[in-house]
Amino acid sequence: MYTFSSKLKSVAIGLMILGFIGVAYGFLTSNKDFAEVETMLASEAHHGDGHGEAADHHEVNVEDSHATEASHATDAHVETTGHDTAEGHAHAEVDEHTKHVNHVMHAMHKRPWAALYVAAFFFFMIALGVLAFYAVQYASQAGWSPLLLRVMEGITAYMLPGALIVLGIAIASGVIGHYGIFVWMDPEVVAHDKLIQGKAGWLNITWFGIRGLIFIAGWYLYRYFSRKYSIAQDEADDNKNFVKTFRISAAFLVFFLYTESIMSWDWIMSVDPHWFSTLFGWYVLAGMMVCGITVISMVTIYLKSRGYLPKVNDSHIHDLAKFMFGFSIFWTYLWFSQFMLIWYSNIPEEVTYFVTRFQDYQLPFLGMVAMNFVFPLLVLMNSDYKRIPWFVIMAGIVILCGHYIDIFNMIMPATVGDQWSIGIPEISSILLFAGLFIFIVFTALTKHPLEPKRNPFIKESEHFHY
Repeated sequence: MYTFSSKLKSVAIGLMILGFIGVAYGFLTSNKDFAEVETMLASEAHHGDGHGEAADHHEVNVEDSHATEASHATDAHVETTGHDTAEGHAHAEVDEHTKHVNHVMHAMHKRPWAALYVAAFFFFMIALGVLAFYAVQYASQAGWSPLLLRVMEGITAYMLPGALIVLGIAIASGVIGHYGIFVWMDPEVVAHDKLIQGKAGWLNITWFGIRGLIFIAGWYLYRYFSRKYSIAQDEADDNKNFVKTFRISAAFLVFFLYTESIMSWDWIMSVDPHWFSTLFGWYVLAGMMVCGITVISMVTIYLKSRGYLPKVNDSHIHDLAKFMFGFSIFWTYLWFSQFMLIWYSNIPEEVTYFVTRFQDYQLPFLGMVAMNFVFPLLVLMNSDYKRIPWFVIMAGIVILCGHYIDIFNMIMPATVGDQWSIGIPEISSILLFAGLFIFIVFTALTKHPLEPKRNPFIKESEHFHY
């Protein structure tokens, strides 16, 4: 039986405490009114560079600008026309200044919600990806993986709380959070947007919540019964429990493919309600699977280093690394297919999605592609490297960081726009959910033996060599 070490437990609790403090700080410091944001911007402009004073003077003291322009117009002997022109410029500057301050203020209000949501979804999708991979092992009657099934079961323990947290943040951001994530939850926006009005039958907060609960209930029921039958199989005299798991796994995979696609439309794509992609569900699935398999690899290597899972050999690690490599290539194929087709067709309502991200998020946008494709391609292509635990761990860390940035790129442009950064709200959210993930997963691993006893393929897994 695995024992959750006090040191790792302390790390998990410490991460949660630090993360919670940082998240609370992010929310407290983001709640600024128009005057406070205006003062902050003026101060930043003043101290930002050598032209700060001139920029501040230009933005705030529009009356001086008006007087200067009016005097020039008088000198040119077109006093009335010049006055009207100057007044128009002054009003235009005031409007532009007001829009900019409002834009920054709204971005500040939305940023902690968006940062929390990105981190929550990232850790949830790891658990859901592992659940799907677990179902594939039973549905395909894989012989190499039974020694790893309990590791997968432990990781999927995070799925239920993780999914409820994501759904809760999404709804709370609309009810109490200045519509921080989903613009279609704002009645004022919907009232002036015919396109969103046309989608109101689907994009409304009540139906959004009901759909989410249906998804979560289906995923949880499969996890509950598959885990139950897996444990019962250890003490059984026949393979009836394995057969039950095989059947429900095949049915679950059909349910999963539908619900995962709809979930990705609801929980991710609808942050940009004017944009859609028919590949989006598959794209999210690819990232979900590679992250889930990466975490299986990392947890397995950790447990083996602590003296558990003695029958797991380098061939098991090699196969996990192959899946990491394969799904990284699959993710790249879907990313390129989506990007290339939209870029080539150049339809304004479609291409604006990538234009925004390439202009305002160029570093994370391009960096994410390098981390999720170029790095795994170069590092994991060699078969020998896939058998080296520390090498797989290093590759896994880069892959996980890359896919966090991928989720970041999906959410942030539609919520905070060009006012993004990686700061206290983002880092604290990662720490909070990383601590919660570690605590739940490793607590679940202590509940039952890490090696299944009577899985019909357990001997094949024990003697697996590639």
